[in-house]
Amino acid sequence: MFEVLTGTGLAASAGLNAYIPLLALGLLSRYSNLIDLPSGWTWLGNGWVIVILAVLLAVEMVADKVPVVDHINDVVQTVVRPTAGGLAFGAGSSSETVTVSDPGSFFSSHQWVPVAVGVVLAFGVHLLKSAARPVVNATTGGFGAPVASTAEDATSVVVSLVAILLPVLVLAFLVGLLAFLYWFLRRRSDRRREREAARAAGFRV
Repeated sequence: MFEVLTGTGLAASAGLNAYIPLLALGLLSRYSNLIDLPSGWTWLGNGWVIVILAVLLAVEMVADKVPVVDHINDVVQTVVRPTAGGLAFGAGSSSETVTVSDPGSFFSSHQWVPVAVGVVLAFGVHLLKSAARPVVNATTGGFGAPVASTAEDATSVVVSLVAILLPVLVLAFLVGLLAFLYWFLRRRSDRRREREAARAAGFRV
């Protein structure tokens, strides 16, 4: 089951930042013995791929910290992040790591399954991030965008590394993510009721 946790952590990380988990896989594969990518995914450790991912990451990190631009970036990333999540799940769940020695035993015949699962997971996290950011911008006058973005980037880095090195801790991240989703949906519901109540009071006056 560590394969699933590794893939899940990397895919969720891609939902926050598409390039961090892919870059983590590439760098650790190329410069360490912590992960051994299977033959179909060795391209992630190619020097040019790493450079391209690093450049894209730099652009993403800047764009995501500027109000309004971050919204446009989220629209563009609606395709990019799920795609990256699928790649990250596929590569991570089929790699040998410090905790996974026989990854092929779990996804033995259906190689498309982990990619599809990764796409869905990353898309879900991306939707939550995209829905939360306008709320942050509106309630802070835009000043919260760089803070929220930095926190998301840091979370993506931590979760990516944890998914590879100690995947059991990914469960804690998933619990936190579900707790945030519950709080966010409840908060939106409360705000909607408050607006409806204020509108109704205005009509009575």
